[in-house]
Amino acid sequence: MAQNCLKCLKYIMCFANLLCFLCGVAVLILGVYMTVSFRMAALTPTLASFTVSNMLLVSGIVITCVSFLGFLGALKENRCLLLTFFLLLFFLMLVELTAACLLLMYEGEIATMVNDDLTKGLELAKGKTGNSTMSEWDYVQVKLDCCGVHNWTDWGVSVPHSCCLDDCGTPKPKYREKVDLQCLLTYFP
Repeated sequence: MAQNCLKCLKYIMCFANLLCFLCGVAVLILGVYMTVSFRMAALTPTLASFTVSNMLLVSGIVITCVSFLGFLGALKENRCLLLTFFLLLFFLMLVELTAACLLLMYEGEIATMVNDDLTKGLELAKGKTGNSTMSEWDYVQVKLDCCGVHNWTDWGVSVPHSCCLDDCGTPKPKYREKVDLQCLLTYFP
């Protein structure tokens, strides 16, 4: 009876780790897709490596490796692999808890840093016409229905057409009201 219970537990753990492995692969694929498709890093020159796609890539790799270790340990009933798996899970839980606490404690400072970096990216885009950074700003402003970091006046005298809702050729065009920082925070909660 106890042997059947242990076998059942073994297969349940194998199945759970297989599901986690598949989820890790899905997160990894989503990270690769976002890296290829979305080029939001151009908007924030200093924080370019802290993009959602990079976070998804790292998370996908970690989830895939840890769940594969758990699957293999459960399948082979190897104590060393299972102990390593549970220690890694414990360590990852501590890292997640620490990261969540730090994000909550420094939320204001992080928002200020992102705001400053977006402003710096907008200034770089304003300085050069026809560059790829400008097309990224256009893409974000149209897709997220935003304009500028604070409002359309951030662009100065040359407000791009992506900020314009209608009447772009007239002396008093109507501009988008929301700002990029608000849009990005609602788009990536």
